[in-house]
Amino acid sequence: MKDWAKETYGDLWAPYYDEIYPAVDNSAIVLLAGYAGEPARALELAIGSGRVGLPLSHSGVEVVGIEASQEMISLLRAKPGGGDIEVIMGDFADVPVGERRFPLVYLVFNTLFALPSQQRQIECFANVAAALEPEGRFVLEGFVPDLGRFDRHNTRMGVSSISTNQAHAYELSIHDPVDQTVTSHTVRRLEDGKTVVLPVVLRYAWPAELDLMARLAGLELENRWDWYDRR
Repeated sequence: MKDWAKETYGDLWAPYYDEIYPAVDNSAIVLLAGYAGEPARALELAIGSGRVGLPLSHSGVEVVGIEASQEMISLLRAKPGGGDIEVIMGDFADVPVGERRFPLVYLVFNTLFALPSQQRQIECFANVAAALEPEGRFVLEGFVPDLGRFDRHNTRMGVSSISTNQAHAYELSIHDPVDQTVTSHTVRRLEDGKTVVLPVVLRYAWPAELDLMARLAGLELENRWDWYDRR
């Protein structure tokens, strides 16, 4: 398994992840719990620090997670209830759950796009389909690409926050429109004057492309919403 998750969005992000990303919207927990079956069970791909998995577990769903970064797993384990969630160490695209089947598999926060190629994303869909019970659901969250964010050189520099006189954050990105990849550095200057560089590499896919990946895996589109509240 390539250590892209450990080297980039996993271990390097872990010290700052929970500070940067707030608690999940409760509407996500309500929607996911509604698809978790009876008894309620769910598999989260790339569970990370438990931003979604922990509140879903607290709602009464038995959550199993897959995660590639030991640092992120340590964040999860340190939180109340984090030790009660089974976490499988591995690449979430492989869905390494053996013969187990779930009524719900979910992948949130645009994380499918962390898989570096179309082929790997297709493989993820196929492996998810194999891990679903009959009539099971795959809930997938992904942004709709906005290529207007990039200039004519397919680059971008944007300020994301200025929180105090000492602290700010900005992003540097290069866009490859052929491979549909974006390579970014999120640069954060902290209150103590330290500067950290947090790398992100993603391969985005359009909604129609995701639908095709699903069909290739034997899945069909049931709903498409703008948010978990079904807007």
